Amino acid sequence: MTLEITTPAVLFPTVSLLLLAYTNRFLALTAIVRQMDSSGEVEHEFYQVKNLRKRLNYIKKMQYFGVSSLLMCAVSMLFLFFQIDFVGKISFAVSLVSLIVSLLFSLLEIQISLEALRIHLNYNESENEEKK
Repeated sequence: MTLEITTPAVLFPTVSLLLLAYTNRFLALTAIVRQMDSSGEVEHEFYQVKNLRKRLNYIKKMQYFGVSSLLMCAVSMLFLFFQIDFVGKISFAVSLVSLIVSLLFSLLEIQISLEALRIHLNYNESENEEKK
């Protein structure tokens, strides 16, 4: 199988958009963390903080593997440009694996995000029932 120099270049817009989406998730999460106060129920806050820490960790990994994927695409193109095809193919394969790992961490982060919403909704629901 031959690998053209343009093949890794196809991933550049995809990975760039993913990194932008990851950055937006990170910024939204940092805004939530900055708005937090400790005036609510301790147990609720404990679970929220634990959840936010886990999400920040996953977003860090998402970004790390996304950037690694982009970097390995560039390295792959460099080797293909100099006609070192075997190393270019290996670099491209590593780039694809990095992209897959990044997407898997993204799925995990989405699951945790949904758990955070569930915790928040349960807390609001129990507060509303207490007020009645």
